[in-house]
Amino acid sequence: MNLKKKALATAIFMALSATPVVLPVNYMTSSVVCAAPASEIKAEDAFQVDFKNGMPKGFEASDGWTNGNMFNVNWHKENVTFDNGNLQLVIDNEKNPGKIPYSGGEFRSQGFYGYGRYEVSMKPIKNDGVVSSFFTYTGPSDNNPWDEIDIEFLGKDTTKVQFNYYRDGKGGHEYLYDLGYDASQSFHTYGFEWHKDKIIWFVDGKEVYRLEGTTIPVTKAKLMMNAWCGTGVDEWLNAFDDKNLPVQAEYQWIKYTPFTE
Repeated sequence: MNLKKKALATAIFMALSATPVVLPVNYMTSSVVCAAPASEIKAEDAFQVDFKNGMPKGFEASDGWTNGNMFNVNWHKENVTFDNGNLQLVIDNEKNPGKIPYSGGEFRSQGFYGYGRYEVSMKPIKNDGVVSSFFTYTGPSDNNPWDEIDIEFLGKDTTKVQFNYYRDGKGGHEYLYDLGYDASQSFHTYGFEWHKDKIIWFVDGKEVYRLEGTTIPVTKAKLMMNAWCGTGVDEWLNAFDDKNLPVQAEYQWIKYTPFTE
């Protein structure tokens, strides 16, 4: 998740509903029309990236800014590390604390991608008050509407994973899936298929949840991962426990397979 969208996120999370919200068939904004549609894809857009050689070409670490609001971290490139062939996104104390007392790690593609299958092998942080994620995002910071598809682990209970999406800033599609294991203990594969009329989420290659309708995201987006601690959202994340810092989410590889829709 990224800068402009966070300004809306606190209010949205106060109104979360477990029941997917379906907007009218004619729901569309002029901003969506102007943005790069998710259907504009090429076979050569496909990639599979591991982290054995450090930062891969076409990706970058967020550095020197904060999302603000419920994000209680500054992003620093030093919090994006590579060790034993894996990517680590680190939450730690801020070296120069001001209004923001903690630092976090965020990794993102430089390019934008559309319909397709997105996959990751990851191990989230188990710690009250934190989120470890894998998602697509674009928004006002890209001169686009806010479109997003999420896989998020809440550190208070890593036996579950949360799925969600946004279309032009409209969310409220949160769903918690019970994994039957503690995701923080070992690497597993998570992913989603983004189609023009549905999103299908997977765990270890097995479909576990889908949403269909007319409000599916339509704008090409960046592929992103981040690890952060929250503030003012204790009902959602629990209060942040900073006794064990630093803590880190780990990622083995990511993969994108484009679909022609």
